[in-house]
Amino acid sequence: MEIYQLRTFIAVAQQGHLTQAAELLHLSQPAVTAQIKALEEEFGLPLFERFPGGVQLTEAGKLLQPDAEHILALARGMQNRAKALAGEPKGKVKIGTIGVPARLRLGSWLAHLREKYPLISAQTTHGISVSVLNDVRKKVLDGGFYLGRNPYQNVTTLQLTEIGFCVALPPGMAGDLANADWKTLGKAPWLGLSQFTSLAEITLELWRSQNIAPKIVGEFDEEATLVELVKAGMGVAILAERTAKRFAADGSIALWRGGEIAVRVPLQFIYSADREQDPLIAMLKGSLKTEWDLP
Repeated sequence: MEIYQLRTFIAVAQQGHLTQAAELLHLSQPAVTAQIKALEEEFGLPLFERFPGGVQLTEAGKLLQPDAEHILALARGMQNRAKALAGEPKGKVKIGTIGVPARLRLGSWLAHLREKYPLISAQTTHGISVSVLNDVRKKVLDGGFYLGRNPYQNVTTLQLTEIGFCVALPPGMAGDLANADWKTLGKAPWLGLSQFTSLAEITLELWRSQNIAPKIVGEFDEEATLVELVKAGMGVAILAERTAKRFAADGSIALWRGGEIAVRVPLQFIYSADREQDPLIAMLKGSLKTEWDLP
């Protein structure tokens, strides 16, 4: 059974005449007759009764007509869908991610991207800001998230928001440090940060801006680890505001000056500057602006 045979079946049923159906379909009358005969042989049923003035559906034909119309409607819908998809952006995009996915609104952004561009396949690679920046520069990644200020002219940024960081204190140090000045904070032990974490450069810039050089305890590379070590009393660290206040709420850590923001850092989406006019980048930027409610 072929779609064109069903189309002929419906045309004959509607016209009630083989010749008129043939004219409508731009076919010869023998071709129409042959298609109807082929369907009847495949179904093992007569679909039409012939009489001098034309043809009319048999009872079996009447029962099968709605099914044929439904199949044709589905075929038309499929054709229309295929035509629409032919103009859709397609391919794979490689995105570098950092930190906590919820902080990036990653789930809702990728879901929106998938809904709007169904032929785009997203691939994420988790890292730190420095590695994402380098991979964007080398074009290993199409784009990615970056925390901090971009030092390169050949990388373009779209600022999404600013993230505030608080100074987190072990509860045992809160009495001396909760309202201390920066000089006093600088004399406290601070948790050291691996160069392979996004917080490392942010912390160093904060120390430089406040003219302090704290004693470093260890070297750590994840925010979750910092939280546990602050809880355990090993040292001071900066934590993203939402993380810091969540743990301060149950008393497991204390916050300097009641959670005052010590530093604000831009969260940005970055991409190679020479791809500014790339339709794929325009698509990613447009969906991010929608997600983050940017102008």
